[in-house]
Amino acid sequence: MYEMDFTPARVCPRNIHVAVSDDGNTIEEVRFYGGCNGNTKAVAKLVKGQPVDQIVELLEGNTCGHRGTSCADQMTKALRQAQGAARAMA
Repeated sequence: MYEMDFTPARVCPRNIHVAVSDDGNTIEEVRFYGGCNGNTKAVAKLVKGQPVDQIVELLEGNTCGHRGTSCADQMTKALRQAQGAARAMA
């Protein structure tokens, strides 16, 4: 398993912790620090065990108000970064 912390931009959470499988294909865990507690917990539960590519395809580009991004969109950036790092280490 590969784990990392990601500092999101233009959203309420101050940190997103992600863990992906050693091959970078599967989401093992997501934790948001800050933000809307109920929504971020729900997102984390929904994505656990899912393929990184599927979740990124589904949520990338999702926006919140006029921010041009969202917690879910920032999570996809964290997942892609973790996926790349995990694959580089494999």
